[in-house]
Amino acid sequence: MNDYLKKILKGQAINYEAFLKKLPEALRQRHRELFSTEKTGPNRWRVTVLDEAVFETLREQAATPVSRVDAARKGDSHRHGTEVSFLLVYHHALESTRPDSVVITGDSVDIGFRPAPRVLVVENERNFYHYRQMLAFASDCLGQPLELNNCDVVLGGGNRITRASDLNWLNGYHEVLCAFDYDAGGLQMFSSVQAALGDKACFLQPAEWKPWLGCFRKTPDATERFTKAIMLAEDLGFVSLAQAFRATGKFMEQEMILDE
Repeated sequence: MNDYLKKILKGQAINYEAFLKKLPEALRQRHRELFSTEKTGPNRWRVTVLDEAVFETLREQAATPVSRVDAARKGDSHRHGTEVSFLLVYHHALESTRPDSVVITGDSVDIGFRPAPRVLVVENERNFYHYRQMLAFASDCLGQPLELNNCDVVLGGGNRITRASDLNWLNGYHEVLCAFDYDAGGLQMFSSVQAALGDKACFLQPAEWKPWLGCFRKTPDATERFTKAIMLAEDLGFVSLAQAFRATGKFMEQEMILDE
């Protein structure tokens, strides 16, 4: 995969059919939205990238070391996720206010409850703790009621939810609602989730951003991050969010949802 991606970046022709076979199924079904091609010879096509966000995610995944040990040999074990993942979950069968846990080891999942049809993945710990407010926010965004009896709530905790093993588990849900910060990082996380889960992934946002413009209070760390956020929003089809970025010049952290 990495060789194909490098050649695409350099404008070199590749065997496009062979490249497609290496793509995740969700991306393979959408390849006409992601790439355009020009045939240059027998089994050779020059590929133009139409979705930079998804392409960047592919590059990151292709460059990931095959194991934590392999990453350590390359000088940084943190470049590869641990073989075990722990996720905190609120679900309908809880008998206390303390969240349950899911333990994922490779393809093995240790889970003590039956998942709901939907799951709400919340990036921030404080918002996760106030899961009832987040479910109410999600209900307003979607225009339909969400409660623990029809929607689990998972703590995403930064980029941890984009691990392959975690995404494989999330793929078991019918719909994955993503409550991430409204900034470059949150949009990049969603891009990674969508690249793996396709149409199952939904970026949670209000139907109308105008009432929320006062909540955009975080000044971007750098102009590049602000520009990237606008580009990602537009590439993902979130035109109104891109307009909110431009109108305010700032980002919105999801903690602001709890103040509304």
